[in-house]
Amino acid sequence: MKGLFVTGTDTGVGKTRVAVALIHALRARGLRVAAMKPVSAGSVPGELNEDVTALLQAANVDSDVSDVNPYAFAEPIAPHIAAQRTGVRIELEVIAAAYSKLAAAADVVVVEGAGGWRVPLNERDDMADLAQRLGLPVVLVVGLRLGCLSHALLAAESITKRQLPWAGWVANHVDPTMACQDENIAALRARLPGPCLGVQRFLPAENVQAASLEWLALPEELAS
Repeated sequence: MKGLFVTGTDTGVGKTRVAVALIHALRARGLRVAAMKPVSAGSVPGELNEDVTALLQAANVDSDVSDVNPYAFAEPIAPHIAAQRTGVRIELEVIAAAYSKLAAAADVVVVEGAGGWRVPLNERDDMADLAQRLGLPVVLVVGLRLGCLSHALLAAESITKRQLPWAGWVANHVDPTMACQDENIAALRARLPGPCLGVQRFLPAENVQAASLEWLALPEELAS
């Protein structure tokens, strides 16, 4: 296993927080860990996307930003629309080539997708196609909020149908007011394939840096 593909049930479910936590946990095992955000959308002109910055700060392998984030768009909109507006086509082979460079210099590459599992990248391909092209085990981040059960099960069904390996899934508390949180997590445990790697408590944005890694378990293949 040279990497993990971190995806989510939707946008804003905490993929970056989980990806950063995975990177730190892997580094604690003495591994050289590179990070990748193949497509980012939403950044201040002249500055890196905040998700890309967080991943770069977490990784311990020096990498060219053009490999870490081959496609960067300023507008915080769907990637294929952002690409169209700038006259760019997102190409899976460009991303795969960048991933190969990162993998050659690292023990593990943690790749964070954009948006949800099936967010479009161009007129034909979507994020699921990219995960399949890279062939990496998938970590599904489930944002705990109303509607998450259906979103998680539909994503899991698609991942399984594509015969991609499961690294596991993470439940992330994104809505502190959600009713029946424990019951929803129990339903996910009963229905999702692959192990639950952890349940991350709700953290306001200003407290993210204080998060502990005690809640997170590494995928079995990387735990030893």
